[in-house]
Amino acid sequence: MKIKNVLLLISFLLFQWFTFGQDNLSISGTVTDNDNQPMPGASVIVKGTTTGTQTDFDGNFVLSNVPSNGILVVSYLGFTTLEIPVNAKTSFNIELQVDAQALDEVVVVGYGTQKKADLTGAITTIKSEDITRTPSGSAMQSLQGKVAGLQVVSSGAPGAAPTIRVRGIGSYVGGASDPLYVVDGTFFDDIDFLNSEDIETISVLKDASASAIYGVRAANGVVLIETKSGKINQKPQITYNGYQGVQVAQNIVTLSNSEQFATLARESGSAAEAQFIENAIQRYGRSRINPNVPNVNTDWYDLVLRHALQQNHSLGITGGTEGTTYSVGLSYFEQEGILKMKNDYDRFNIRTKLNFDISDRLEVGVSTLLSNASRYRPENTAFALAYFAVPTMPVLDPSKTEAFPRSYANAQDLGYRGTQNPFPIMENTENRDKIRNTLMTFDLSYQLVPDKLTFKTAYSHNFETLETREVRLPFFFGNGNAFRENAELVKRNETFSEQTWDNTITYTDSFGKHNLTVLGGTSFRDRSLEQLEAKGINFPNGPGIGDESYYLDLAKTIDVDGVGDNGVKQYFFSYFGRIAYNFDSKYLLYGTFRADGTSKYQEKWGYFPTVGAGWVLSEESFMENQGVFDFLKLRASWGELGNANVNSSTGGITSNEVSAAFGDIRYSGLVTSSDFEALKWEVTAETNAGISARLFNNQLSIETDYFNRETRDAVIPVSRLLVPGETRQNVGKIRNSGFEVVLNWNNQVSENFNYSIGGNFSTLKNEVLDLAGQENLTSGGDTAQRTVIGGTISPFYGLEVAGVYQTPEEIQADPAAQAAIADGLVVQPGDFRFVDHNGDMVIDAQDRVDLGSYLPTYSFGFNLGLNYKTWDFSLNVIGQGGNVIANQKRFAIRQTPDPNIDRDFAINRWHGEGTSSTYPSARGIRNPWSNQFLNSFFVEKGDFVRLQNVTLGYTMPQLKGKFNPNIRFYLTAERPLTLFDYNGFTPEVSDGRDNQTYPIPGVYTLGVNIKI
Repeated sequence: MKIKNVLLLISFLLFQWFTFGQDNLSISGTVTDNDNQPMPGASVIVKGTTTGTQTDFDGNFVLSNVPSNGILVVSYLGFTTLEIPVNAKTSFNIELQVDAQALDEVVVVGYGTQKKADLTGAITTIKSEDITRTPSGSAMQSLQGKVAGLQVVSSGAPGAAPTIRVRGIGSYVGGASDPLYVVDGTFFDDIDFLNSEDIETISVLKDASASAIYGVRAANGVVLIETKSGKINQKPQITYNGYQGVQVAQNIVTLSNSEQFATLARESGSAAEAQFIENAIQRYGRSRINPNVPNVNTDWYDLVLRHALQQNHSLGITGGTEGTTYSVGLSYFEQEGILKMKNDYDRFNIRTKLNFDISDRLEVGVSTLLSNASRYRPENTAFALAYFAVPTMPVLDPSKTEAFPRSYANAQDLGYRGTQNPFPIMENTENRDKIRNTLMTFDLSYQLVPDKLTFKTAYSHNFETLETREVRLPFFFGNGNAFRENAELVKRNETFSEQTWDNTITYTDSFGKHNLTVLGGTSFRDRSLEQLEAKGINFPNGPGIGDESYYLDLAKTIDVDGVGDNGVKQYFFSYFGRIAYNFDSKYLLYGTFRADGTSKYQEKWGYFPTVGAGWVLSEESFMENQGVFDFLKLRASWGELGNANVNSSTGGITSNEVSAAFGDIRYSGLVTSSDFEALKWEVTAETNAGISARLFNNQLSIETDYFNRETRDAVIPVSRLLVPGETRQNVGKIRNSGFEVVLNWNNQVSENFNYSIGGNFSTLKNEVLDLAGQENLTSGGDTAQRTVIGGTISPFYGLEVAGVYQTPEEIQADPAAQAAIADGLVVQPGDFRFVDHNGDMVIDAQDRVDLGSYLPTYSFGFNLGLNYKTWDFSLNVIGQGGNVIANQKRFAIRQTPDPNIDRDFAINRWHGEGTSSTYPSARGIRNPWSNQFLNSFFVEKGDFVRLQNVTLGYTMPQLKGKFNPNIRFYLTAERPLTLFDYNGFTPEVSDGRDNQTYPIPGVYTLGVNIKI
């Protein structure tokens, strides 16, 4: 041991002598860019040490104590990093070159790629590291707040897809405004089967010029997904990403407790409701704290919700040789639901991607993706029942010995009309979906003329099966509607198949200052869907019997009315072409034309052109030496697209025999009528103008766009002349317009520290321009929505509340209230006062007005990223505003006068003169005068600001030796804080109607990334 210690001491002294025995210098210099412009803020560091500095405003730097044989590392964001030997020099003039990769960044466009600098359309690309930062089963969830003009409406239910809208809604028909998803060239209606770890990039094609190459599926924007690939001559790289997290229900609506509920019941003016409170006291005893309420105080939301786990494990292997690249991925995702029932989702994926260079001219690619998922859907009525259930009743009532399988309490035993207890239906219902996706793609590329003319053929097949099993077990906890007599089993099998065969030929050439790419091609697709359904009644069930009995063969009865068999078959064929031209990288021209044919509509063919142009001002001589813009481009585009998302034509021609007497003779004849919908394409024409810029040595990037998108021949319902009913016709016109701004700032402060700040803001104006002579389109029943020319699509429609009557004298002085009293209605203090918009001194349907749209008029996102040595931190904030939400659960109180209501109402209700001018009384909210129509009290603002994601990561120092994995640990908080005024779980409601939306949880995860 002594000898070892002596050797260590000698080694240490020799090291110190070697280090300090060198000649140390004081050096100075200047850092400039390739235009000889000074670069302030450039980092100059002595390699392997902490000695370093930054250049001043003129690009100058001074460093002391620099070893004469040291190496200077000079870096700046957006420029190639240089390593310069000192070699005993004391003065340096250093020129940094713009990083060619940054300038020539390639983005994926339809059937090919383009340099980002050459784009004329509106495209936003999100890369893998930003996608995987969001712990979600849906990759699209990661785009929320990161793409200007893209609305992502979250869903809290496990396995449920978010609602995606690109630049608003252009169709009156529900679901017809969904974007097209393209995964490695294959079309999809959604991408929920994909694991985020398998994705390299997601590109959102927002304008018509960018989307047009995909034709009639692209009218609402395109989401392009490129999965991960290997690289030529890349050593095998193994990556693992895993996290474990917990989901916590956020912004839980607080319901009235027993004391508040009893007060509301006694203030309601209903003797029956007051008696129900007494019935609860008699059944469950009196509270020791307040003898006027029962000894029960049930918080139903607290009981039906739970903390739920979520986990993900992904393993990937990528690499390549001289002629082959490969990428393989395995992943497992599992998410429990926060609703306390069989409500969860799990998915296992296997992905492969292989590319082979058969020769100098021939390349072949094969990719497969197999996804096997299981989803247990929540019982949709559970949240509504929990909201309405009275707090004066427990979950279980031991006195109900006749109840099974458990002694569920029943509000009907207290006198209420409904059972109100959500647990019987939650615990005896199971809705399972087994989802299997198989995606196979084969492509072959052959250079007919090397590096100039290339032919490519690609075949893909997406095959999906959905097996649904809905189990409804019997239960009993009272007569009336408090039981399910029979065990019911529903089996539904769906098989979906989509085949695509694309053939393209691409010519690329450069001559002088001219750069040209021409593409032409054809695309054939066929889609088919088959569905078979059956229902069985009274299969074996009960204690000790599980899902081994969930088969139709074991059911005593097959419900004939529950048997269905149907299917759909559709064909598409398209011709398309594209020209991309630039002169001297300054003047850009881009155009596409697509002819689409389909079996879906009566108009078989549609023809859709687009054109785009750009001017790169920063390449002009008059922009030299201006010292501000590193890149500046003006761009504009126009194009037309068809929309194939509208359902096919329906209806037919019917004939009825009739007879009539003329004179003494009877004549027979036929009366023929038709409700057939001879539909054609909805056509979207869009104009887009934008600016792309990079400033201050590429530290600041700016993207701005203005768009105007009009949908003509929009499909809307039209009343038939002389015949009852409606048919859909191509006669509407809808416009969406707005601005989008994206700013990003990046700064490399030193070798150890850099940061980025970014933000985006977008506006949206939705306007209906034509309804084919119809005054309006009204839908929605009690929560009415009415579309009129000049307004938005389907805004809520109702009375405007002017306040609350405080005294009898106010009622006597109001002619509208007196008119209502004369008609037999009761109007009292605590009731709403409405605005008489037409001035006829009567409040009726004619006084209803536009109460607002569920479409936000603006949205924004903000992001911050910090990196310091081995630590990284990121933060995202999102928000939106200008939209409203119809609080249907609160509005439903008027139809059900005996359930509970939220605590917000109980606290703020009118209960005497001057107590409230906005909330009605407990009696008033149920009074027919106050709720004869939807009104502005029940339509609330949907504005919100959310801290969307916070991530803190730590990368361990790499080990020395052959085995030196890169290991990063991270903590993530997803949606930890949301600020909003709406009286609900979440302000994110896709259609604006909140009839118990599934809560969107906050997710807190701990994870690890390992790269070998």
